[in-house]
Amino acid sequence: MRTSFISFLAAPAILALVCCNKPAPEPAPTPEATVTPSAAPPEPVKTAEPPPAPPKPNAIPAPDDVAAPPADAKKTASGLASKVLTPGKGKDHPKDGDKVKVNYTGWTKTGTMFDSSVTRGEPATFGVNEVIPGWTEALKLMVAGEKRRVWIPAKLAYGEQSQMGAPSGDLTFDVELLEIVAAPKPPDVPEDVKAPPKSAKKTASGLAYRVLKPGTGKDHPTATSRVTVHYSGWTTDGKMFDSSVTRGEPATFPLNGVVKGWTEGVQLMVVGEKARFWLPADLAYGDTPKRPGAPSGPLTFDIELLNIQQ
Repeated sequence: MRTSFISFLAAPAILALVCCNKPAPEPAPTPEATVTPSAAPPEPVKTAEPPPAPPKPNAIPAPDDVAAPPADAKKTASGLASKVLTPGKGKDHPKDGDKVKVNYTGWTKTGTMFDSSVTRGEPATFGVNEVIPGWTEALKLMVAGEKRRVWIPAKLAYGEQSQMGAPSGDLTFDVELLEIVAAPKPPDVPEDVKAPPKSAKKTASGLAYRVLKPGTGKDHPTATSRVTVHYSGWTTDGKMFDSSVTRGEPATFPLNGVVKGWTEGVQLMVVGEKARFWLPADLAYGDTPKRPGAPSGPLTFDIELLNIQQ
């Protein structure tokens, strides 16, 4: 599925919570069309005004109320407004951690369509918490089979200033919720989450670990290998802050692009192995992380190594 405007313009969770603080590469500028000058006419003539830009192919016309919600739209405390267009048949609402399958079309309040899964002919699937705040809130109001029009204020979308090509200002979406995929049950908090037991091994750096399940592989990844893993991470008080398990999707990344404790620890593993790691703060994000939202202090991870791509 091509990138859609509804998703956050940010790294996935494994990069946001495990990778080091490396700036994302700037997107390549869009090349502008080159205009070839024609030969000069023998006599000065008035140049015709260029024709207006053609509408986007297969663009879906904007609804009559695209500019502002009508009086019968319901408004939440955040400023989100919505109106049910087609009632759904489901009973359950999406929750944090769930995935949803939707069809949608988005317009600016001037009526310009900027994105649509309908014109692409392919519904979009993503996590409830992986999109802009206005979408997350709106999805939780819906049930499967429902179609709803949503007016999202700029503060719940991409803001008043456009960034990386995303539309700015207030936005209007027609959203049809096709399916809800419930999030997997989160893993239990380890009994030894606070500190490594005496049976754990410790390296010279201060990293502690113990094998939970032996692996079947023979080779170890190197510091520059790309690996695929399932993982869950907790602070020492037992609060889970990230998990590929609850997202239902393994994470793949280079080992030289993550926190030091991960780079060192995963190199000790073989494919098929599951291990628990206790990272001191200096091998994680530190006691006062620079990255917004990153957990502070010592951290505990359960990691299962699924694949190594040398």
